[in-house]
This record gives sequence, C-alpha cells and structure tokens, in this order.
Amino acid sequence: MKVVLFCGGQGMRLRDYSEKVPKPMVPVGPRPILWHVMKYYAQYGHKDFILCLGHHAEAIKEFFLTYEEAISNDFILRGGGRDIEMLASDIDDWNITFVDTGLNAEIGERLKRVRPHLEGEDMFLANYADGVTDLDLDGYLKAFEDTGKVAGFLAVRPPQSYHVVSVDAHGEPTKIGPIADAGLWINGGYFALRAEVFDYLDRHEDLAVGTFDELIDVGQLYAHRYEGFWSPMDTFKDKQYLDAIWSSGEVPWALHKNGY
Repeated sequence: MKVVLFCGGQGMRLRDYSEKVPKPMVPVGPRPILWHVMKYYAQYGHKDFILCLGHHAEAIKEFFLTYEEAISNDFILRGGGRDIEMLASDIDDWNITFVDTGLNAEIGERLKRVRPHLEGEDMFLANYADGVTDLDLDGYLKAFEDTGKVAGFLAVRPPQSYHVVSVDAHGEPTKIGPIADAGLWINGGYFALRAEVFDYLDRHEDLAVGTFDELIDVGQLYAHRYEGFWSPMDTFKDKQYLDAIWSSGEVPWALHKNGY
C-alpha cells in the first residue's frame, strides 16, 4: 500500500529546530524522525511513499537527494575512499514522491492535493511524520479491513506530562491526577483510508476535524485502541526522550533491529 506522510507543518513547539529545518527533519540518533517513520512502514513491506511538503520543503528534498547510505549501514572502504562496497542499504527499494502541498494547508487539503498520485488505490495509509510506535501494523490493518469502514486511526493514551483537574462550579478543585489515568484517548495518527474517504474529504478542509466528524455520524470511522509504545515528537522534551531511547539500544519502533 502507498503511504502518505504529512511533512508540511511548521512545528512551532520545536521552534529552536523548526526555524532551521522542518520538524520531520529533526534527528533522532543519526537520522531524522521522518526516516524512522518511513523505516517503520518499510519493515512491513510498505515502501511507496508520498511526501506532502510545505515548510522548508527544500531540506527534505536535499536530504534524500544527497542520501548517505554509509551513515546507518555497514560498508567496506577501499582505495582510500574511492571504492565503497555497501553491505546493507536503507532506501534503495523505496519509491518516494515529493509533492509541494502549500505552506499553510490543513492536513485534509494536503491529502486532496496528492489524490492524483493515489489513483487506482482502493486503500492507502497516511500519517503524521513525527510519531513512532511498536504497533503490529499487520494486525491493525486486518482489524480495520474487517470492519469495512472508510477510515481508521490509532487511538492512544495521551503523554504522561500533563495532569487532569476536575473543578466544581465555584472554582474549587475536586480531583487532580495524571492524564493517562483519566480514561482519555487521543488521535495518534497511523491512518488507514479507503479511496471513498475523498467523497467525504471533498466537503471539508481537514481530515481529523470535519471529515472524521462526518464519518462518525454515518458510522464509518474505526478507532484502533492501542496501549503499547507510541510517542510523538512535538516538543524538545519529546526529542530528548526519543534520543535517550535510541541511545539505550532498546528501540521499540525498530521492529527488526538488525539492518535497521
């Protein structure tokens, strides 16, 4: 299946980085978070990508146009560097389509602008370009296909860094606790979409707001609840967290670590 990745946002909560590069290009270990997301899909055999570009699109294009396989793969160097034999490869069997979808477009607008590249696809995948997981993708897609619904997404627990407060009519707090214990679920991306989603998307600018609201009304939206590892990279604190995981060598989203 083709994978559409939304790479055009400005990443304002990662401003120290995103003023220089787009958020999908902020590194975790030796590679940008976008690469980690793409590598996750590739591990399941989904290697045909469509990148919806916007903010600092040139940085994403330049990264792939000058891609250095030796950064994350073993190789043999001979002749003082004149001859390099790669022992493994990251992206030589990937197809990547780069599409300028505007600087300020909503997610739904970006998806509509790449529709010509999805012609003939009965079903496709889509995602934000800044979140990683150890989700069993095959199991998720099987569950989605069995529902027969038009769209599905990953429902995850919110990060632990916030607390939920209950307040009465007089402004008195009655309860406070970690947001993860409040029974809440949030949109974690990892969308599975049938081509029919465009029939609904044509009436809205966004995907999660508007399009999904209508799909809920007609019973055509599936939420795949998942309590395993999932992490966004919205803030510098998130980046530090993911960097620490990468440095530990136990990387949940690297499902086949050898050759990752």
